[in-house]
Amino acid sequence: MGGLVWLASYPKSGNTWTRNFLHTLLSEQSSVAHDINRMQERTAWDSSYRWYKPLLDNKTFDQCTMERIASVRMQANALMAESAGDGLLFVKTHNAMMSDHENIPLINPKVTAGAVYIIRNPLDVAISYSHHLSFSIDKTIQFMALPRAVIPHTDKMAYELMGNWSEHVSSWTKKSNPALHIMRYEDLQQNPFDTFSQLVKFLRIETTDTKITETVEASSFDKLKEMEEKHGFSEKPDQAERFFRKGQINEWRNVLSKRQVREIVAAHGEQMERFGYLPEQLSVSPSVS
Repeated sequence: MGGLVWLASYPKSGNTWTRNFLHTLLSEQSSVAHDINRMQERTAWDSSYRWYKPLLDNKTFDQCTMERIASVRMQANALMAESAGDGLLFVKTHNAMMSDHENIPLINPKVTAGAVYIIRNPLDVAISYSHHLSFSIDKTIQFMALPRAVIPHTDKMAYELMGNWSEHVSSWTKKSNPALHIMRYEDLQQNPFDTFSQLVKFLRIETTDTKITETVEASSFDKLKEMEEKHGFSEKPDQAERFFRKGQINEWRNVLSKRQVREIVAAHGEQMERFGYLPEQLSVSPSVS
């Protein structure tokens, strides 16, 4: 049986960008971005119905209770691993490293080979996630602070137990582990070659600096945004205008009010400090109060 390498993150933190980099790197043409609508060819999403369908007697998720979905989650993880044969499968997840109903874990350790955790400043996540959810920024900030927060299941996607932003980050990163690699979204933006090179080294992918450089260029955020504009993106929520919006860092300085910044820091200051996200001062645009 193969093993799962989890690509874990809180939403809007660079998970899809990282997946596309890996797809493009492992393809024959690293100078051409891999089709964002074909990423299931090399990666999986742990909430996808395809892994649960045979375990739920072909019932859709909206015909099942959360307890029923939770009861087969570990088996669904095992099916993903089996699909990789003796190799590895990269699996996107927004689930926290928590236990679910009746102490059932969300991540099956028996079929896990390793994990990559992608983290982004919650001050910027709040803005991006508000567009993704079509929520106000204030409502998004409240959701990001909600303990054991859950994204409900739909007919095609299993529910995701994310917890609040701090719970999510802490659950994946609080224990040092040689099988865990942590990447900051901001480093992907500011120094993509070195940051992705470290990822490649962690995953033990044999390649060259030239191919990494080509892949970084081909799978840049702007290229993914352009691809979505031309062909759409199957993972975009119906309520969102677009999936790839701006991808900026420090957008919060011009968008969030001082009150909103204080609320986020009050809720997540401990984890923000661990990863260098605490603002030295609450510096926001004079037009935003």
